[in-house]
Amino acid sequence: MDLDPEGIFRDDSDEDEDNVQEREANKEMVVYLVDASPKMFTPATTQDNEKQDTHFHTIVSCITESLKTQIIGRSYDEVAICFLNTKEKKNLQDSAGVYVYNVGDREELDRPTAKLIKDFSSIEDSFMSTIGSRYGITSGSRENTLYNALWVAQALLRKGSVKTVSKRILIFTNEDDPFGTITGAVKTDMIRTTVQRAKDAQDLGLSIELLPLSRPDEQFDMSLFYADLIGLDGDEITEYLPSAGVRLEDMTNQLRKRIMKKRRVKTLSFAITNDVCIEVNTYALVRPTTPGTITWLDSLSNLPLKAERSFICNDTGALLQDAQTRFQMYNDTIVKFSVHELSEVKRVASHHLRLLGFKPLDCLKDYHNLRPSTFIYPSDQRIFGSTCVFVALHSSMLRLGRFALAFYGNPTRPQLVALVAQEEVTSSGGQFEPPGMHMIYLPYSDDIRYPEEVHVTYDDAPRATDEQIKKASNLFKRIDLKNFSACQFANPALQRHYGILEALALGEDEMPDIKDETLPDEEGLSRPGVVKAIEEFKTSVYGENYDQEEAEAAAGKASRGDASKKRKEITDAAAQISAAYDWAELADNGKLKQMTAAELKSYLTAHDLPVSGKKEVLVSRILTHLGK
Repeated sequence: MDLDPEGIFRDDSDEDEDNVQEREANKEMVVYLVDASPKMFTPATTQDNEKQDTHFHTIVSCITESLKTQIIGRSYDEVAICFLNTKEKKNLQDSAGVYVYNVGDREELDRPTAKLIKDFSSIEDSFMSTIGSRYGITSGSRENTLYNALWVAQALLRKGSVKTVSKRILIFTNEDDPFGTITGAVKTDMIRTTVQRAKDAQDLGLSIELLPLSRPDEQFDMSLFYADLIGLDGDEITEYLPSAGVRLEDMTNQLRKRIMKKRRVKTLSFAITNDVCIEVNTYALVRPTTPGTITWLDSLSNLPLKAERSFICNDTGALLQDAQTRFQMYNDTIVKFSVHELSEVKRVASHHLRLLGFKPLDCLKDYHNLRPSTFIYPSDQRIFGSTCVFVALHSSMLRLGRFALAFYGNPTRPQLVALVAQEEVTSSGGQFEPPGMHMIYLPYSDDIRYPEEVHVTYDDAPRATDEQIKKASNLFKRIDLKNFSACQFANPALQRHYGILEALALGEDEMPDIKDETLPDEEGLSRPGVVKAIEEFKTSVYGENYDQEEAEAAAGKASRGDASKKRKEITDAAAQISAAYDWAELADNGKLKQMTAAELKSYLTAHDLPVSGKKEVLVSRILTHLGK
């Protein structure tokens, strides 16, 4: 019987050689193909009250921000910036109208560096004098600069296998019909050869993407040419333009953050019974982003230093090569332990995961989930048949509504975990949530707090009126955060850290402005509609003549009075306990040390003396007060 007929638990390692190109690439190589025709240097907007930025300026800013993010997120990626429709030419093929900016002849692609970003961000000042702009495809000429640019981009991406490298060509332009100035057979032939060049590149594993820019007087029309170039048809053409605009905006305004791939963390052995053990892989779906560890550099070469630790014999000064040996005194005998023996002593389980039993899902509470869970998925790499056993367990847990209770034998932190089965969720775009299990780390008994419960009868409990509920609902609608996403929420401390590094690397005198999104939106809260909603809610709750400062002062006074009253009650209770003893006689007979700390503190509290310290300190303090 096939337990997994749909193949939903098929791992990436089980792929055939024909589908190996579909694996997630470890590295990315990108060629930015920027149109430099005169149309790109026209104003991007017709409004007079806005700064007249050109489309070329927009693309330069976009690529600059993308390079900055690549340095932080994936510094090992490689990029090339290539201009088409230029007066000057610079490329290995010596093709007209194509200028490769940052890669020399017969050189590999460049990694994003501070020098590249600094030079490219100021390219507009010298572009016309050093590179120049012209119309590449004109009537009466057989020159096809777009064909040449695709050929050059394909040559730049010749290194690296598509099995491990993702290769992309990003085209930036505001010209939706590059062959619009020519007609007849010449136009048909040039379109055919250009589209064929793009298809040849895609057949080699290269991805071609278009990021179009619409001119102020007309909308970019994908159907004229570029739909055929990148292979779009039907509804894909109408949906592509809005999605491309979003991608372009994301490239310009993307957060500085480390890009973490959903990589396998470790492989665990999962003991179902004493005789059945399977293999599972663990994946960290959520990881905290930190500034990173400190890297020590050599003062002369500026290269990272490698730290090494050596053990030297205290008697002879010789370098110890063998594993360090530790010892423990037992019955006047030295018992020596090797590092391996110590690790075996600390081992609390022979398997990483051991199944203990099952419980209903309603036994798992929300407060049990104290930290991000780990996702587990079966693997047949070392233990064949693990997927079959895992699928049977997964299906039964979903059908019966149970979660598995297991022991996680981590030597440093052994604890119980809950394994919750997750069913596969798919949509029209593909898999939305994968099948597998979430390993939730259950809390220890000390992690659970039991706050004091205040039982209030129904008659004593305050109830909001319909008017108060209406005003509160109106206030929520006014201050609702639209388009908020926790995935795109900027950590101000990390943004400031990356901003300082960026300013130092680029030699900038001022640190870029960092918007702290954790602070209240004072501008938004001061809008007339929001202010009115807040005042109406306050009036419905506190009344019209409510003065917040007077209320806070009265509350503070009442709180101080309650604290004073409570202290007096504690002092009176301690005085009653202290009065039951003859402290002078106890001191003379040396019996104070036989009393408990609570009894000693009652005397100190009754006489307004400090109660901190150990028992010896308390006795000394009482003797001093008695004059002994």
